[in-house]
Amino acid sequence: MGGFKKFLMRGNVIDLAVAVVIGAAFTAVVNSFVKGIINPLVGAIGTKSLDEYKTCLKGPCSADEAGEVTDGVYIMWGSVLGSLLTFVITAAVVYFIFVLPINHLMERRARALGQAKKEKLTDNELLTEIRDLLATQRSADGNGGNGNGSTGPAPQRPSGS
Repeated sequence: MGGFKKFLMRGNVIDLAVAVVIGAAFTAVVNSFVKGIINPLVGAIGTKSLDEYKTCLKGPCSADEAGEVTDGVYIMWGSVLGSLLTFVITAAVVYFIFVLPINHLMERRARALGQAKKEKLTDNELLTEIRDLLATQRSADGNGGNGNGSTGPAPQRPSGS
């Protein structure tokens, strides 16, 4: 039971549940878009819905007054085309409204974190950089690395005796 509770509390289950609920609501919006906009545009060509487009594969093909198939074998390519349009529209909306902006924000965040990491050096890293810069300056000055800015040997300290 403890493992199940840990699984539920990880957050992935909650995220997945929210995604399913939003996905179901979003599907309703896309279906309404297809039925309210795409199908009428197709209806301007000749039918009220893509679902009515079909091809008789094996006859005799006929339909009753309501347009229902009474005999024959039909390929219902209109409903497949409608589902394909629904899929493409859904994928485009998800990409342009969700994926693209989130990717843009993630890239911006990664750049900001990268700059923040460059700015936050540990003491050892900072001292190492200072040492390397001083060593580079000494070699450029040609002073042999004695650190006192002169070209001669480093001065000797008196021994206290």
